[in-house]
Amino acid sequence: MVEAVSSSTRNRGSSRSSSANTGHNDYGRKKCEALAGNSNLNGEDELQMAIGSDKNATKQSCKVAVIGAGAAGLVAARELQREGHEVVVYEEGEKVGGVWLYNSDVEDDPLGLDPNRCSVHSSMYASLRTNLPRELMGYLDYPFLPREGRDVRRFPRHEEVASYLQDFAEEFNLLLLVKFCTKVEYVGIYRGDGNTEADIVNDSSFKQQLLREGCEDLREDSANLETRWVVRTRERRQAVEKERDVLNFATGCEDQVTDVIFDAVVICNGHYSQPRVAWIPGLEKWPGKQMHSHNYRIAEPFRDKVVVVIGNGPSGIDISLELISVAKEVHFCAKKWDLSKDLFWPLHEGKLQCHLLVELVTEDGTVHFQDGISCHVDVILHCTGYLYSFPFLDTHGIVTVENSAVGPLFEHVFPPLLAPSLSFVGLPFKVVPFPLFELQSKWIACILSKSSSLPSTKDMMADVQSFEVRLAEEGIPKHYTHNLDSCQFEYDNWLAAQCGSEPIESWRIKMYKVAQKIRKLYPDSYRDIWDDYDLLDEAQSYLLKLKTEKHWK
Repeated sequence: MVEAVSSSTRNRGSSRSSSANTGHNDYGRKKCEALAGNSNLNGEDELQMAIGSDKNATKQSCKVAVIGAGAAGLVAARELQREGHEVVVYEEGEKVGGVWLYNSDVEDDPLGLDPNRCSVHSSMYASLRTNLPRELMGYLDYPFLPREGRDVRRFPRHEEVASYLQDFAEEFNLLLLVKFCTKVEYVGIYRGDGNTEADIVNDSSFKQQLLREGCEDLREDSANLETRWVVRTRERRQAVEKERDVLNFATGCEDQVTDVIFDAVVICNGHYSQPRVAWIPGLEKWPGKQMHSHNYRIAEPFRDKVVVVIGNGPSGIDISLELISVAKEVHFCAKKWDLSKDLFWPLHEGKLQCHLLVELVTEDGTVHFQDGISCHVDVILHCTGYLYSFPFLDTHGIVTVENSAVGPLFEHVFPPLLAPSLSFVGLPFKVVPFPLFELQSKWIACILSKSSSLPSTKDMMADVQSFEVRLAEEGIPKHYTHNLDSCQFEYDNWLAAQCGSEPIESWRIKMYKVAQKIRKLYPDSYRDIWDDYDLLDEAQSYLLKLKTEKHWK
């Protein structure tokens, strides 16, 4: 049965002006400059944002599905509800928290490549602590302050972050919006009256139709496209009985499958559950064990092993340092090493050896590195990141994932041909995540309520294409499309301007830069030794005042 839910509008008083505060930043005009290091963008190439709305216009209330109840989904639900939308959050697990919920279980495929594997969402390892101080980690208006009886460190363990997200959900009554133990199996385009499944769009020509409507007609407001969505979910209905403090799931109860029609869908399912592994010549005959860091939990299984760790991102560094205490040898691989900057690593010579990437492996168990060194290895551990994956999403080719890039997307959020009814939160990486999630969510909520507006479909498509061309011209790989390392705060401030919010506080930007610097110099101790006391005092004063003003618990 299909449950039909149509959009409705209601007068909620005069809406705030959403005109962009150009004093915030120039991100919308210089995003490629920030990524590529080009400081001379031609003003004629700048996108003129079509932002703003009639102050006398009524706000629109939409029925919105949010997929995922992690850090992105929770704040999306809050911002959508604040803006007057009706929100349903679908969460496959039993609790909020997403990737921050530790699960000691691992997948039956250590590399995480088998599409039929019994998947585990979490990628947390037992010892993980945040790599950003808590002053930066929290949402902008809900400080991540220490609580008595919990982990009060500036760089707390993953359990503390999970508790913070639970606190957030309780503070804003978000748990009432969440359908737990409910897997989203299908999200598809729907253009019907809500009475029959036959109205689900399943014609590949739909993309061409949207192209004609969205681009050839040069619509000034992409919201004129009346695209709705059918969301098919499967809710686990197993009987649960408590026996000796163990939950036993009885068999025989059928899952409940439901189709519901929504005005909009916000995808917040994260991007830390589908592993990406390195391709190495000879692996098909190499006799050793391989696994991805997604399935790493503790160091003990690697005792007395010779381990190769590929990838020098945060997880690669943490895991390499943890393995030193138990492994026979740890060989840490990266594309390049700058020992003038990476001063820490030579201190562990003998316990941990740094190499360039693996060149090839052979069937006698030998691993050959690009720096000419070779050794017999027991385990190759891929700390090589993750792929974007939306197996439930059917847009008939309008939105694709290619080489770790989701597109086409306007500002990493809206697919121009399906905006604003489809949006994504949390795709950018190498960022301070929670504030970015919050600002993206505010923007989406304002666009859906028509408190703010998007450029025309044609202009959004042109902006995306211009962005892609400039990345290619600068030699930036496609899989860096969502890498905002060099311009994340400009992007945050641009988002803030779209919905009338204040720009990011200067102490946050300064603290982030200091934290990054210390982390590179002292990767084994930066969480417990820091020298930004002036910034810390400023941050704590600001956050405590904010807590008092907002009356947060």
